[in-house]
Amino acid sequence: MRKITTGQIGFFMLLLTAIVLLAVLSTNLLASKAWLGDFYGVVYVMLLVLLVYSWAFVIYRLFLRFYPLQEGYIEPGSSAEFSAQVNILFYLMLFNTLIRTEFLPVPLKTLVYVLLGTKIGSNSFSPGTILDPPLTELGDNTIIGHGATLYSHAIEGHHFSLERIVLGNNVTVGAHAIIMSGVTVGDGAIVSAGAVVKKGTHIGPGEHWGGVPARRLGSGSSGAA
Repeated sequence: MRKITTGQIGFFMLLLTAIVLLAVLSTNLLASKAWLGDFYGVVYVMLLVLLVYSWAFVIYRLFLRFYPLQEGYIEPGSSAEFSAQVNILFYLMLFNTLIRTEFLPVPLKTLVYVLLGTKIGSNSFSPGTILDPPLTELGDNTIIGHGATLYSHAIEGHHFSLERIVLGNNVTVGAHAIIMSGVTVGDGAIVSAGAVVKKGTHIGPGEHWGGVPARRLGSGSSGAA
């Protein structure tokens, strides 16, 4: 893994400071001792946490607008590396607690992914973990099972690359499956529970894949995850 530089940390800390200041100002405007009475302290803290994450979503999406993540190999010292490393800091410091939790209801967790940049179609949900939301797309009627993990980055020693994951319509990803970077899954395909789909794999429409590493098992819904 490449070292996160002082400049990248400093830039992130500026953004984090802005998030906290905006959250405090917003909380002070919304929370009033006059009508909260003895509950003021509890409500203030709960509201502050909620607004920290709310402003974090806003600042993060603005960051992506001005410093978009670039797919492919990330050259050391490049602007693409700067964006990718600051992006990592957002998740290490703020968002991992949201995307890895089992506490949030599934519709709310799916909404978190949308706020972080995942393109999610109608009636699609992810109880599983999407580690790179801006580089992940789900079609309509697609489900990612509990404990499944999708990650669009590849960090192998000093090699660092980003490749989008695209799941089509009516796709089923079984519980505890792993989908690596650059994978595309066609409409109606099934990835069995516990499967590991290697980087850059293309799964065709209606195909059923499973195993470690995943391979094509057949077509149709037989042996569904």
